[in-house]
Amino acid sequence: MPEERTGAHDLASLRIDDRKRSSSTAGKRMAIIFGGLLAALVTVGGVYAYIHQKPVVEVAVVQQPDIGPQALLNASGYVTPQRRATVAAKITGRVTGVFFTEGMHVPEGFVLATLDDSDAQKTLASAKADRDATQAGILDLQVQLKNAEIELHRAQVLEAEGIQTQEALDNATMAVNSLKAKIDVTQEQVVAADARIREAQQAVDNCVIRAPFSGIIVSKDAQVGEMVSPVSAGGGFTRTGIATIVDMNSNEIEVDVNENYIARVHPRQEVTAVLDAYPNWQIPCFVRTIIPTADRQKATVEVRIAFRKLDPRILPDMGVKVTFLSDQPQRAAALVPLTIPQNAIREDGNQKIVFLVKEDHLERRAVKTGENRGSDTEILAGLLAGDTVVVRGPVDLHDGQPVEIKR
Repeated sequence: MPEERTGAHDLASLRIDDRKRSSSTAGKRMAIIFGGLLAALVTVGGVYAYIHQKPVVEVAVVQQPDIGPQALLNASGYVTPQRRATVAAKITGRVTGVFFTEGMHVPEGFVLATLDDSDAQKTLASAKADRDATQAGILDLQVQLKNAEIELHRAQVLEAEGIQTQEALDNATMAVNSLKAKIDVTQEQVVAADARIREAQQAVDNCVIRAPFSGIIVSKDAQVGEMVSPVSAGGGFTRTGIATIVDMNSNEIEVDVNENYIARVHPRQEVTAVLDAYPNWQIPCFVRTIIPTADRQKATVEVRIAFRKLDPRILPDMGVKVTFLSDQPQRAAALVPLTIPQNAIREDGNQKIVFLVKEDHLERRAVKTGENRGSDTEILAGLLAGDTVVVRGPVDLHDGQPVEIKR
């Protein structure tokens, strides 16, 4: 009996009190309600912040163009050197030395590389030996000629005294003439041997590759141990060039002008160039020549433009935009219209407008536009020099809206 009571008491102690159960359930409900309210507040706050956030816009300042010649035509092209050469060997051979690196300035005649000349040197030595042997034979013939001339003189004396026959005199004369002819032939053989020596020497010289003019190395195309050839051979295992050299003093601009506007271009015409790499640097140039042929595929004419003054920042194959200028006298400042980027102008029905930024708020302004100048547009009325206009931003901008300027 005592054991049964003890067991019942233990089971009763494991029961959950109804008051505690209801208190725990209420606490969970309060936590859920509080979490929901907090999430709703965060959502409402986010929506409010999104609705009332300031749009970010990019701006530009209305510019008063420089007083100067009027722009007639815009074009784009590339910087190209007049003198650019891929230096190659005149013979096929193995590279034994390379004496330059990319970016290195080399003078005319600088040794760029050498080829294996062992075979050419042996041919040269053989040619010199043949020449020397032939030349030595002349000395022997000259000794024989001297003796033959003595014999001839004796025969002439004896024949005059009637002691020796005419036949003996004729034989002595023939011997002298024959030796003289042999000496002449041998001397010609020496001349031919000298020619072979010069040929062999040229083969040795061809194993040395030199810079054809002063310039800067822009490409290294071969390494020691590779085979080079003046013609493509051996698949991808034979190089056809050693290096590419550029004369930086010959840099110019090459542009293609639409044939419909080529009448606006003439030699010595003033040109302003702007490199893509340096958009704020205006480089004075002039038209050097107009290539007298048109490209029927592109309907363009090639125009070469020279720099007034070269600069180390001007590199081959750089992109460049050029403006061909008018030869008319400069206009007065009051007659020069303002300009703004074309993407600052918006359409509102039949009216062209812009948005000005004043104290971080927008101001809608109607404008009257003129001609386009490259990527800019002339403003004939509605703006003043120094005004700040929106060039890029949301499409739903409106008057009086607060904005943030992108820095």
